[in-house]
Amino acid sequence: MTIKKTLIWTLLSIIVGVSALFIWNLDIGLRIWQATQEGKFSELMLRYELASFDIGRPSSNIPINTRISKVDGMMQMYVPVGEFTMGDNGDPKSREYPEHPVYLDAFWMDKVEVTNAMYTACVNNGACFSPVPRLNPYYGKWAYRDLPVVYVNWYGAEQYCAWAGRRLPTEAEWEKAARGTDLRYYTWGNDRPNPRLANFAESLIGQALPAYRYPLGASPYGVLNMGGNVREWVSDWFDSKYYLTSPYENPKGPETGTERSLRGGAYDAGATDITTFRRYKHEPDSAGLSRGFRCAESGE
Repeated sequence: MTIKKTLIWTLLSIIVGVSALFIWNLDIGLRIWQATQEGKFSELMLRYELASFDIGRPSSNIPINTRISKVDGMMQMYVPVGEFTMGDNGDPKSREYPEHPVYLDAFWMDKVEVTNAMYTACVNNGACFSPVPRLNPYYGKWAYRDLPVVYVNWYGAEQYCAWAGRRLPTEAEWEKAARGTDLRYYTWGNDRPNPRLANFAESLIGQALPAYRYPLGASPYGVLNMGGNVREWVSDWFDSKYYLTSPYENPKGPETGTERSLRGGAYDAGATDITTFRRYKHEPDSAGLSRGFRCAESGE
């Protein structure tokens, strides 16, 4: 009788555990359902989705220091003072040309993109405006609470960071947090992207995933999803020739412009478009389904 009760309790525990895990990750079930309805579901897609958890394989990139924001609960990763190499020498006609040394003061970078749950707190506080509801299928739904908030334009991103006691990072800060000081091509190193490292076109997901995924793709300072998932607003005005005249110390971008810079690529970007140095641009008042942001903070 005792053995029978033990088996029953063990079975019930497994059922409860699996059910809790499924409910907590309800977004996976919703994505599978959506893909099935659209005729896009495949076993490979599911395998790639599960690979994004990287269970049991810790990243080799260990953060120097971390802290938690008291405003929105964001974990912040420390990036030390010093020089790094910014840009790329691959194509003299590209917007990333040329490689050049940049010196930055120490700063803190958000570990993940600002999530729907974090942004909701700002909206509820009256400090932020809601993303476009009719165009954003993920905002305001519990299952998608950990997805990066999207359909927030540059001004909305700036407003959120100010509410949280932080600011948008400069392009230089973003690139150093992603690249480190060893000229790496991707946040994790120089190996080609795969579905364990980033959410990009070859991962077959076709939409953003929770901001806490892809720990194996962490940057040298432990920052996640700086290659793929969603493009991220930064503070700089965009100028395709800025690197030719960029100052050495703490560059902040051109003084004026018509478009703002974005970084990081997105879930629909190819392998060459999620590098640590790839630059994007867009009108600051334009929001989009693949555009999000994270914040930074100055100081030791």
